[in-house]
Amino acid sequence: MAFAEYPVQSLMYITNRPELVFTEGKGSWLTDHNGKRYLDFVQGWAVNALGHSNEGMIQALETQARKLLNPSPAFYNEPMLKLGRQLTDNSCFDKVFFANSGAEANEGAIKLARKWGRKHKNGAFEIITMDHSFHGRTLATMSASGKAGWDTIFAPQVPGFPKADLNDLASVEKLITDKTVGIMLEPVQGEGGVIPATREFMQGLRALADKHKLLLIVDEVQTGCGRCGTLFAYELSGVEPDIMTLGKGIGGGVPLSALLCKAEVASFEAGDQGGTYNGNPLMTAVGSAVIEQLTAPGFLDDVKAKGQYLREQLLALSAEFGLGGERGEGLLRALVLDKDIGPQIVEEAREMAPRGLLLNSPRPSLLRFMPALNVTREEIDQMIGMLRTLLKKLA
Repeated sequence: MAFAEYPVQSLMYITNRPELVFTEGKGSWLTDHNGKRYLDFVQGWAVNALGHSNEGMIQALETQARKLLNPSPAFYNEPMLKLGRQLTDNSCFDKVFFANSGAEANEGAIKLARKWGRKHKNGAFEIITMDHSFHGRTLATMSASGKAGWDTIFAPQVPGFPKADLNDLASVEKLITDKTVGIMLEPVQGEGGVIPATREFMQGLRALADKHKLLLIVDEVQTGCGRCGTLFAYELSGVEPDIMTLGKGIGGGVPLSALLCKAEVASFEAGDQGGTYNGNPLMTAVGSAVIEQLTAPGFLDDVKAKGQYLREQLLALSAEFGLGGERGEGLLRALVLDKDIGPQIVEEAREMAPRGLLLNSPRPSLLRFMPALNVTREEIDQMIGMLRTLLKKLA
């Protein structure tokens, strides 16, 4: 079927899309409507933690689809209970609320913090967030984000989100007032350029939160579920947050997210929080299959090893072409370019023949890598070889 025959005009415009339609995927590879294959180092923006068409996920989806799809969130269901227990057993948190997207989980975290502030901190409601952060596309999560220009797109913003600078503890402390209820950040700023929060900064935030009776909230929509080499990125700093959000990888490709908190923070009352599909058994069964694979013996050790291998290969490329180095954690990494050629590399990588390469450039001078967590070393080598060809041409 030729691309011109697809009814693309039926879709609302939200972004520029190339003239191709993906029809199949397996592991680290996608196939388009012409049969061309692409090595996928974007994986739906770190969504497909186990790659495309993971057999464990497919089996969970098929089995659950024949049993029960959605009894309503007003009732318990077995997969919801199982996944909730898996998450609390493998984290520092006691309570879970399931949602459908990272933005929805973050919106829930904001609501939970404000409810806690009303109950326990004289109505405090402000949440200090970080410049260049990204927390979602709802009005509140856009307001919480520090993405340039977002303060005017859908103005007026939701108030209550003063911005500090990542890895600058003094910039956070000076914003704390009697209206402050919490501090919210990504352990690694993904959209902001793959910038990790330092261990010292995370520990300093925990100390500040304890000193001023504030909630420490980690947005692990992108960094959670094995992406950084540990099940959750907060573990890298040796701190225990009060609230955490998950999305992307927890569903491995299906719409699923989660809001987790310590027992003493769980402040919602009947009617405060909900949603038609929240915790539905079809999605939570898939999420359970994902977590089961991520927590299998040796899996996360392998992610760490491959993250280190990818780091070494990117550093070698950087040295070869005189670039600006690399940064990141686990299999969330970035290559710093010497000029604003990121978008051009992304486009030319996709157009390579006979096979294409899918990359992401969140900033013009940066490439971001988010492969499947079960990517092979051979596939990493293949990506590096294809990228080397492009850099010889463009850099």
